[in-house]
Amino acid sequence: MTQLSGKKVLVTGALGTIGRALVSRFAEEGAAVIALDRPGIAGAQETLGQLGKDVQYFGCDLNQLSATEASVSKVADEVGGIDILVNNAALVIMKPFEEFSIEEYEDQVRINSSAAFVLARACSRAMKARKYGKIVNVTSLTLTGKWDGYVPYIASKGALFGLIKGLARELGAHGINVNGISPGAVISEAEFRDRADTREQYHNWILENQSLKRRIEAVDIANLAVFLSSPQSDLITGQNIQIDGGW
Repeated sequence: MTQLSGKKVLVTGALGTIGRALVSRFAEEGAAVIALDRPGIAGAQETLGQLGKDVQYFGCDLNQLSATEASVSKVADEVGGIDILVNNAALVIMKPFEEFSIEEYEDQVRINSSAAFVLARACSRAMKARKYGKIVNVTSLTLTGKWDGYVPYIASKGALFGLIKGLARELGAHGINVNGISPGAVISEAEFRDRADTREQYHNWILENQSLKRRIEAVDIANLAVFLSSPQSDLITGQNIQIDGGW
């Protein structure tokens, strides 16, 4: 029997590079995974279903906060309560901060922080009733690293870090752990797509800045998320753990 057998896990941003690794690792540990991503994505269930036998795609628009809370609350009730929530979904836009519109700023805050708030509220009701639950939020190395062009994104992840600290205090008495994972520069499809002409220079720059000279992979993040969702982490809460190769 694996360590998360019988647990019900909700993973957001499930079709991204880190999201798929999260879904796969939780499925390997015996969890039933509700894999949330944008609605209406062609082939989503087939893609996610290949990652584990008990993986179900759930389409939901995190831009619609009230609708998201209502939809996830309904799903949680239908499955008998979510045991583990992994807030992984993120919107990233890069450019000088003067060029951002107010709408672009608000969009990143909504997806990267506000959605985590409503999802935690939707899932924590059953967790509180059972006196058990794990909430893992994916933050970012940009909170402390050498990154330009991400001001709204960094601000949104800073708000998410504040949410971790606040929720850990309020939910701890109910047996619920709330933690964060701050990934470094994870190898992703986006890296190869968006940096097609400069990918080698970017790769070398990352390794120059990391203490450990190996690039971070999505499974590294997923392994930490599984640990923070397991009994081995029962006395860890309110933390934001960097997994960045040592910047």
